[in-house]
Amino acid sequence: MQCGYVPNGFKCNYIVPVPKVKDCRTKSLTCDDFRGIAISPILSKVFEHCFLDRFKEYLNSADNQFGFKKGVSCGFAVYDKLSISLLVMDILLTCALLISLRRLIKSTTMVYS
Repeated sequence: MQCGYVPNGFKCNYIVPVPKVKDCRTKSLTCDDFRGIAISPILSKVFEHCFLDRFKEYLNSADNQFGFKKGVSCGFAVYDKLSISLLVMDILLTCALLISLRRLIKSTTMVYS
């Protein structure tokens, strides 16, 4: 780590295609029916865990990242997007109400003037 050099062997992975579909025998498969799993060398994984253990307090992720983050699940992402959508809807409804109220006031002042 002091040299700032990552050995080439740490950068090499084996990609293994794994079928996404449960019933591979009756359906004809395409490339979209597979996902790749990267198999890393064991020494690379040990180094990665040691590195993360030592430097995890300095490595942060964005607040809106929900996948592959400890203690955060898909439910948090759904809640976050739903709350943003509800906030936007509230703002739009408030604007529509204010526009309607303004038109109502304008039309009543025209009648009485």
